[in-house]
Amino acid sequence: MHLPVYAHPTLTVLVDDSDSFLRSLSFQLDPMLANKTFHDTAEALHWLCASAPVGGLPLHINFDMQNLPADQCNVALDLERIYRIAERRERFATPSVLVVDYSMPQMNGVEFCEAVAHLPCKKILFTGAADEKIAVSAFNRGLIDRYIKKNDDHALDLLEMEIAALQERYFDSRSDTLREMVALHDYRFLTDPALAEVVRELKRTLGFVEHYIFPNPTGILFLDQHGKATLMMIETEDSMQAQYEIARDSDAPRSLLNALLEKRVLTFFSDPFGDGMYTHSMAENWHRYSAAPRICQGSETYYWALFDLPGHYFDQRPHHYAQFLRELQPQVIAA
Repeated sequence: MHLPVYAHPTLTVLVDDSDSFLRSLSFQLDPMLANKTFHDTAEALHWLCASAPVGGLPLHINFDMQNLPADQCNVALDLERIYRIAERRERFATPSVLVVDYSMPQMNGVEFCEAVAHLPCKKILFTGAADEKIAVSAFNRGLIDRYIKKNDDHALDLLEMEIAALQERYFDSRSDTLREMVALHDYRFLTDPALAEVVRELKRTLGFVEHYIFPNPTGILFLDQHGKATLMMIETEDSMQAQYEIARDSDAPRSLLNALLEKRVLTFFSDPFGDGMYTHSMAENWHRYSAAPRICQGSETYYWALFDLPGHYFDQRPHHYAQFLRELQPQVIAA
């Protein structure tokens, strides 16, 4: 398994012609699972098409063709734009998974999924027992990603499990191209199953609900549901050596150089207006910026540690998920 370049909570869209069923289903779902309901397929179609995610890869193209063949240009990645997605409130309103009933009067669930086949959201068909052959056919045609029978004894548990899996697939598919590009350089860990499992375990145990690759220092930025930002700094043998050489060339104190050389610390010099690297002003207080690394042995050896990320790394404070859920709740109750 590999990691998406970024992932955050999103909306699950529920479509069923029975308003009472929608109310019940929305109420029974995990309260951490934001959802929006529609009992009118035309209204749902209009909203989904209007809410399609915009914006592509964070690329800058330099068309300075001097000394280059005519069919070439330079492409640069603006990786800072990835973690700054956390500054956008509307990220949580992205529809990533669609759960649609099959038997509806205006159009059936398969016709509905066919009408939104061009959208990146993943699709679950909620069917009765008699509709299973139709669901299998729709799955084989690529119109839906899963189907669940309403009368299954564990339908709600299955639904929550499949929604979580498809939300991850949603971000995984949207990350493919960018992940391939950054994995060629400092982000090889994105394609390493061992490091990916460490990240997933941190999200499970520490309550992180979002993650984004972070440019300097290389790592992953986590946010919990209240917007607290934590940086997972990730280094390799080569980058640890580079950290030591930079500190040595900056006349760092011997105590810091020895700790870096012996791989006893990771350092994140996070003062405002700095670049994350050691400067003379930090000589007496370098311990404040350090943490003992933990080791992950994957396709290569990774050294990682967690640091609080100061607020000055954002232009504006991230709008957090708990706040979004509070704002969404009155809409759910009134639906």
